Amino acid sequence: MKIRSDIVKVYKDVHIWAGIVAGLMLFVAFYAGAITMFEKPLERWATPPAALTPPVPLERAEELLQATIAAHPQAARRYLLMVETSADLPARVVWREPGAKRREFVEHGASFGPGGELQTQRLSKAPVAQWIDTLHQRVGLPFADPLARWLMGAVSLLYALALVSGLIVVLPTLAKDLFALRIGKNIKRLWLDVHNALGIVSLPFHLIMALTCVVFAFHDEFYDAQDKAVYAQGIQWGSAEGSAAPAPGAAPLPAAELLRRVERQLPGFRVFGFEFEQRDGVLQATVTGLDTRYGTRARTYASSHLDPYTGTVDPHDLPGHQGGWDAAVNTFFMLHFGSFGGNTVRWMYLLLGLAGAALFYTGNLLWIESRRKKDRGQGGATQTRAARALSCLTIGVSLGCVAGISATLAATKWLPARVDDLAEWHQGIYYAVFVAALGWACVRGAARGAVELAWLCAALTLAIPLSSLAGVWGLGGAWNHGGMGAVVDVAALAAVPAFALIALRTRRRMARGHADSVWAAGGAGTAAVRSEEVQHAQA
Repeated sequence: MKIRSDIVKVYKDVHIWAGIVAGLMLFVAFYAGAITMFEKPLERWATPPAALTPPVPLERAEELLQATIAAHPQAARRYLLMVETSADLPARVVWREPGAKRREFVEHGASFGPGGELQTQRLSKAPVAQWIDTLHQRVGLPFADPLARWLMGAVSLLYALALVSGLIVVLPTLAKDLFALRIGKNIKRLWLDVHNALGIVSLPFHLIMALTCVVFAFHDEFYDAQDKAVYAQGIQWGSAEGSAAPAPGAAPLPAAELLRRVERQLPGFRVFGFEFEQRDGVLQATVTGLDTRYGTRARTYASSHLDPYTGTVDPHDLPGHQGGWDAAVNTFFMLHFGSFGGNTVRWMYLLLGLAGAALFYTGNLLWIESRRKKDRGQGGATQTRAARALSCLTIGVSLGCVAGISATLAATKWLPARVDDLAEWHQGIYYAVFVAALGWACVRGAARGAVELAWLCAALTLAIPLSSLAGVWGLGGAWNHGGMGAVVDVAALAAVPAFALIALRTRRRMARGHADSVWAAGGAGTAAVRSEEVQHAQA
């Protein structure tokens, strides 16, 4: 395909600047987003074990509920009857109370002790998985909604612009260069081949992410516009929000009977539990679960309204039962979250997310290399301030994000026994490591900083499975659940050699690459590295 060179140049400039402005924030969004593909196993891995006895059978749920309400009347306002319990929700009866912060709630669990006495405990669901998801949503920026959401939308628009302009740039040589990977002395050519291959192969995924992010960022504004321009009487949010008033003296059905009736109405729907809430003197209920045949709006579950007195489900919110508009909205969420196709799609999205982070990293490297001033025999060339600044930012932000997430995950097994506000501590640990890494890269320079921070990433990532190992031995109040949570430790352990390899290859490039590059340590630093390599080779 032929495109005029002047047109290609315009789109190349658009691609470069849109990518540079948005690239570092998108690196954080993609790396954190890749991790959230296994948010539920991560949440279970990070939640400390409860001191409650094992859950009572479902048939005794009403007996336990009545004993709980008698001891804690506030539990009647909002409670859950769990069909399936887990490390993060280990009790058959769970009730929620408002927390100290806005939109925060505190969960308590109840069970019967060995002697039949009531046991209750405040549950400590780990907030680290939610924090990484929040980091992903806010593209790494420490701002709250709605500012963070608007900034995310602006970044997503730049992201879409970079995708389209980049595609136009590579179209003339697409057939020839798509699978080319020219390994040699021309480092810039190698990075360009890697960047182009990652971008083209994963283009559909990136287009989906860009489009859905724009929808998420401005959904309130979209709804407000529709409310004014499309619907004459305003958007009607559905009438299935509550249940009809029960007959006098009616009592909610037992949980076991509710489960039987739901399973008859929704074959293939795996029920996780029921949530009940008193609203205007009427008990309303919701059933939560998952049907793996359909994608879901939430990442790991779907929910629908339920009449607690008759067991009748209103399925219009459930995938497979939705109308055209609701199904279209559900598709946006499903495609973004990868909440379809089970673990196969989750692993694929995780790999695509990591590849996306690499795409933004290599894009910045290409710009830096293309701006490198070469030594023309007049002494070492002085690189531009912009190239040096962007190289330090690229290393500091990218490796700082990786190190910060690894550090806050490694701290998960130690914090609950020592601090109260876990969410604040996880956020503080991440930003402390991130800012320190960014400052280190600026002080040490891109080359030395990249090597040292890559080793830091390897060490902090290794600390994740080591913390779980400490939990096996019961050291320092740490714990380990095992089971599905082990995927977190295995994934972290597999990442350690990758970070070590990055450190070693970066060190080699620092010693053997162009001495006039921003990636060269320069002077005694380069000589020292070369001397060490020579001694190692001789040994």
